[in-house]
Amino acid sequence: MTLTKHLLTLAAGGAMMALGLGAGLFLGGAPTPAKASGIDRYQDYVMATGAVSLSARTQVDGVWMLDYRSGKLLGTCIDKTQGKIVGWSEVDLVSEFEVQPRQDVHFMMVTGYISAGQSALYVAETVTGKFGVYTMAAGPNGQGVVVRRHDLTTFRKVADPAAANPAPAPAAEAAPPLRVAPPEAAPVAKAAPVVPAPVVAPVKK
Repeated sequence: MTLTKHLLTLAAGGAMMALGLGAGLFLGGAPTPAKASGIDRYQDYVMATGAVSLSARTQVDGVWMLDYRSGKLLGTCIDKTQGKIVGWSEVDLVSEFEVQPRQDVHFMMVTGYISAGQSALYVAETVTGKFGVYTMAAGPNGQGVVVRRHDLTTFRKVADPAAANPAPAPAAEAAPPLRVAPPEAAPVAKAAPVVPAPVVAPVKK
C-alpha cells in the first residue's frame, strides 16, 4: 500500500468517526445531569431526599422526615459550605389533614422532580383521602428553610362519618303502667231470722 492510499484510508476513517459522533450528539441531545432521590421507612418514621433551590445559583440536597408519633412533617437542607443542616422547619399534619384524635392514619410520601435543582414532596393519607404538595425554600433573609404547601386536595370522596354512624333514634315514651282495679268483695249473705216453732198444747183425754 502506497503512502497516499494509507493517508486516504486514515482520512476516511476519521471522517466516519466524526460523522458518528455528530449523529450521536444530535440524536441524544445535550447530556442531562443525574438527579438522585431516595426514600426509606422505619417503624413510625419516613425519610426522603430531594433537590432544593435556595437561590438561582444555590441548589442543595433537601431532607424530609415524617414523624408519625408527633404527626409532623419536618424539612431541612444541607449547607454545602459547612456540611451541616440549616435547621428544621415543620408542618402539623394533624391539623393540615384534619386527622381526628386517635384515628388510625396511613401516610405515604415520595419526592418528584419539577424543575432544574428543585423537587417537590407529595404526601397522601389513605384514610382521609387527602393529597398535599410541598416544597422547601430559603427562609426569611436567607436564614434556614421554610416548608411551603402548594396544594391540598382529595384523591377520592370520603363518606361522611355522620352518615356512616347515624345518631340513635330517640327512645319512645314509656307507656303509663297498667292499673288493675282490686276485686270487689263479695256481699256477705245475711242470716235468715230464726222463727221459733209453735208450742202445741197437749190433748186432754
